[in-house]
Amino acid sequence: MSLTPPDKPAHWDPFAKPLFDDPSVRHLSKVAVVDIGSNSVRLVVFDGAARSPAYFYNEKVMCGLGTGSMNTGRLHPEGRKRALASMIRFRKLATAMGISDLTAVATAAVRDSEDGAEFCEEVLQATGVKIYIIDGIEEARLSAQGVLLGWPEASGLMCDIGGSSMELAHINARTIGKRVTSDLGPLKLEDVKGGVSGRRAFIKETIQKLADEMGTDHDRIYLVGGSWRAFARVDMHRRNYPLLVLHEYEMTPKDIRDTIAYLAEIDHEELRKSCGISSARMRLLPLATEVLKRLIKTFKPEEIAISSYGIREGMLYEQMPQKLRDRDPLIEASKFSEFKDARIPGFGKNLFYFVSPLFPNADYKFLRLVRAACHLHDVSWRAHPDYRAETCFDNVTRSNLGGLNHQERVFLGLSLMHRYRDQRGGKKFEDVSKLLTERTLRRATVLGSAMRLGAMLWDKNASLHWDPTRRVLKLQLREHSEDLFGEVAEARFQSLATLIAAKRSKVEIID
Repeated sequence: MSLTPPDKPAHWDPFAKPLFDDPSVRHLSKVAVVDIGSNSVRLVVFDGAARSPAYFYNEKVMCGLGTGSMNTGRLHPEGRKRALASMIRFRKLATAMGISDLTAVATAAVRDSEDGAEFCEEVLQATGVKIYIIDGIEEARLSAQGVLLGWPEASGLMCDIGGSSMELAHINARTIGKRVTSDLGPLKLEDVKGGVSGRRAFIKETIQKLADEMGTDHDRIYLVGGSWRAFARVDMHRRNYPLLVLHEYEMTPKDIRDTIAYLAEIDHEELRKSCGISSARMRLLPLATEVLKRLIKTFKPEEIAISSYGIREGMLYEQMPQKLRDRDPLIEASKFSEFKDARIPGFGKNLFYFVSPLFPNADYKFLRLVRAACHLHDVSWRAHPDYRAETCFDNVTRSNLGGLNHQERVFLGLSLMHRYRDQRGGKKFEDVSKLLTERTLRRATVLGSAMRLGAMLWDKNASLHWDPTRRVLKLQLREHSEDLFGEVAEARFQSLATLIAAKRSKVEIID
């Protein structure tokens, strides 16, 4: 375990060339990253919006490089063979995708093993890919930066568990503070002497040392790593949670205690199949759960959140100039999707100005959701009309979007569903609707109805005016746009007026 200041090292740069030469860049063009961990070896190819990259390709192989290494001091022989085969495949995949540069980093298993450097040289000779071995403190920094990529306003303690180590890092005001590393990875815990009691004593002692160095004044913990994601899947299963998106999934300490008890009672093989967890991951989950139980008991957070973003995303964040980091990932992803898929790219901005008067005194946090919905209002137009509302909803609630929690994700999905359909109807919509308050549900309905009207007018000069005191809704159109206001548009305008309980509604034609 070690502690270092929050400055980043200057001795390495894993990318062969800058990813963001121009701070104003909006698009990221296929960046491939390989993370060689103690348990898995994963290739991720990023593409899409520069500030909110999407997963163009994602493949994981459970190699178990760190299995038994605490006793032998060497990489697991079979795991090493599988990892080399995976790297050869990943190199060829990247080449087939037109990617010349493949960036690879290795963490605890490789850095702690006496044959780690030999393995890296073997990979270099077979693939031409140089593997950068990073220490635990650097691993903590990059993982924390991954959290910031998805949550710019994140504040609390990042906890990243891998196969052979666990890292912590302070996050506050978009900066990374203290970082520590430990041997609390499940693969190493398998080899701790003394059986169950010896292992639990080791976990307790190690976490107390971490707490002494990092402090316990953290309201929120961000969990990074495959074992934590597997635990979250079990928690979702136990709660019958309606939205199966791991990123931004939130749990309370009570949820965690209840799920730990649930794990002790249920058949793990049946649970594994129900939750879609691999056998290798399920085998290690009880050990990771022991760590989580002691972590929560010692640090006493009020909230625990899952981050699907970690070291790989942190490597991209590392390359971003501050101007790019400062952008809103949700808005950037929404705008990128609009310009890629909408019939009239750019109209979302006009639509935002059209609908925003319906939400007087709304704060920025809500208005950014309105803006994102307007950018996304037309990206699913290729879907069959009978399924367009459902497609809109699914695209948002199941997509790779950062910068929003589950409630905000559902709000966006329902708003876009109402862009095409008046009624929610159907068990899928009703189940997720339970995550929102009645006021928020009503706002989603109003926003969808307003977008439906504005999208039909196709006029950047059309404007809505809403007086909530007098309850008067007015639609203003330019003289040259009067003919756009046909029978269907009029019906949608009246439907919106009824929805917000307007006493009067009128259309005004201006020069």
